[in-house]
Amino acid sequence: MKSRAEALKDIQNKSFDVCVIGGGATGSGCALDSQLRGLSTALVEAGDFASATSSASTKMVHGGVRYLEEAFRHLDPAEYKVVNRALDERIHMVKNAPFLAGAREFITPCYSRFDLAYYETGLKLYDWISGSASLAPSHFVSREEALSRLPNLNPQGLTGAVAYTDGQFDDARYNVTLVQSLAETGGVALNYARVASCEKGADGKLAAVIVQEQFGGQSFVVRARAFVNATGPFADSIRAMANPAAKPRMRLSKGVHILLPADVLSSGDAMLIPKTEDGRVLFAIPWRGRVLVGTTEQEVAVGEELFLTREEVEYLLRHLNRYLGEPVRAGQVVGGFAGARPLLTAGDSRDTKRLARDHQVELDSPSGLVSILGGKWTTYRAMAQDTIDVVRKSLGRNPTPCSTLNHPLVGSDGYSSDYWKVLVGDCVLEPIARHLAEKYGTRAAQLLALIEKDADLGEPLVKGLAPLRAEVAFAARFEMAMTIEDVLARRIGLQFYGWTEAIAAAPATADILGRELGWSEADRGDALGVYIEKIRDLQRKAGLTVAPRAEG
Repeated sequence: MKSRAEALKDIQNKSFDVCVIGGGATGSGCALDSQLRGLSTALVEAGDFASATSSASTKMVHGGVRYLEEAFRHLDPAEYKVVNRALDERIHMVKNAPFLAGAREFITPCYSRFDLAYYETGLKLYDWISGSASLAPSHFVSREEALSRLPNLNPQGLTGAVAYTDGQFDDARYNVTLVQSLAETGGVALNYARVASCEKGADGKLAAVIVQEQFGGQSFVVRARAFVNATGPFADSIRAMANPAAKPRMRLSKGVHILLPADVLSSGDAMLIPKTEDGRVLFAIPWRGRVLVGTTEQEVAVGEELFLTREEVEYLLRHLNRYLGEPVRAGQVVGGFAGARPLLTAGDSRDTKRLARDHQVELDSPSGLVSILGGKWTTYRAMAQDTIDVVRKSLGRNPTPCSTLNHPLVGSDGYSSDYWKVLVGDCVLEPIARHLAEKYGTRAAQLLALIEKDADLGEPLVKGLAPLRAEVAFAARFEMAMTIEDVLARRIGLQFYGWTEAIAAAPATADILGRELGWSEADRGDALGVYIEKIRDLQRKAGLTVAPRAEG
């Protein structure tokens, strides 16, 4: 991928066939699909790529067992449609970026024979809908095997369990990799580029957008024949910009997750918590050396600050502890995050947890704006395909087959599950090699080449952990990282491993990033202070112990 300076030069005051607004999963998917179909494409993102909803998921590539239950309990065909499409897409997400996505077995503990029969039947139906795209069949698990595979499971009254297989993925890295893949096919992408206003032609159609670059402060024009609004939770604001008469269609649902030490489960298997007091399911999933627990469902307003609260920590632990032999305390929480799901409204009276996760493509006739609304991570590719079908039709183009169904993303070429062994050498131990292979795929070799020129980059960011200093330099040079959070949250993922570790890594990250981006000493100090205070604030709001102050 080009440097950000090169991308800025390539996009400002230029004309394209398509301009996609929004650099999350859906927008990046739309831009890649558009470029692959022969349309010159630009992508602009107001913040960082994947900086909102697309990095705040449960890290699952799934059809949605809860949505399937809703479909049959409430005879809701919309929910069934979501599950069916998502299961079709799941296998392609895994195949197109095997280093970022894979299979994970989930165990559903049951404490009555009725529950055992109920979930076994439901998960067999899940298998049936998956058809040839199934990752593995569900199966009964005896009480003894369940306790063996989940040693910390509460044995009191346990009758058995049902195991099924779903997908798991690195959402932020997947998003960044989509952007890289767009750039390598000839498209242009730019982060921290906010659409401030629009221009229309004599026919009333959108002709250009005025973009404000968030660091230099300059504004520039991007002209295009078609504009795609893929801004997720913020879709209504772009719709209103293009057509002030457009009525709001989005409702937002806040979801939060917490991270716990791996020994909370002491297992390579995930656990589905099938019952909560508000009719949801929760997941406890091994994730990069931690256990990820989530998610909640609470309606929020656009623009509302999203963070993990003490009450939400208590909610998640309360339900998790019902299934564990030894309760987890709030003091064991090492990290957490919150995000907003963009749900397509189906009437004012419905609770957000009952809104289907289906999507809709809207073509605004006065302005010509194409908006992709609703949806979920697992169906991002199908959402993009539907969107670009509408774009091509609006441009009067002949139908062109979509090629993203089996399009390997950057880093997948030549990748295999044992690729990490290729990376092991004098300076790269197995844990580091595995980490690099899982983040960069076969592009990890390019990252390691930086160490040959600067041995200091081969040192870890935090002693005892796998991420290397070279990853910061790589993120700045080739992945458009502009802030400490861009690096630690979305390029490396250390912020999602633990707040204390992120604070420990921040000084070295600031040093390297500052050197790459030409920061002054004052800039470096300001960036470091802002980042550390943000993490401390997240800890305080969650009611958790504030980490010791980092030096630097």
